[in-house]
Amino acid sequence: MENNESKAPAKSRAKKAPSFEQQLTRLGEIVRALEAGDTTLADSLKLFEEGAALVASCTKELDEAEQRVVKLRSGPDGETVEEPFGEEAP
Repeated sequence: MENNESKAPAKSRAKKAPSFEQQLTRLGEIVRALEAGDTTLADSLKLFEEGAALVASCTKELDEAEQRVVKLRSGPDGETVEEPFGEEAP
């Protein structure tokens, strides 16, 4: 008997990373669970570790998004000028 999983493409077997929004939702769930205080110390530590990893992932994603943001401004000749986010106009 053959293993059907070995025939499946690698992409379908690979777990898709959760979206930024899904990570934020999970982070909120973790915060509520920890604030409720109904978990054991061991479970609280696991939740804390998961939450810390989610914060790091979300922070990295936000930093990458900020680097891609382009600020549009009106140039001296009236043309629209693109400049990196955070830079001041001359």
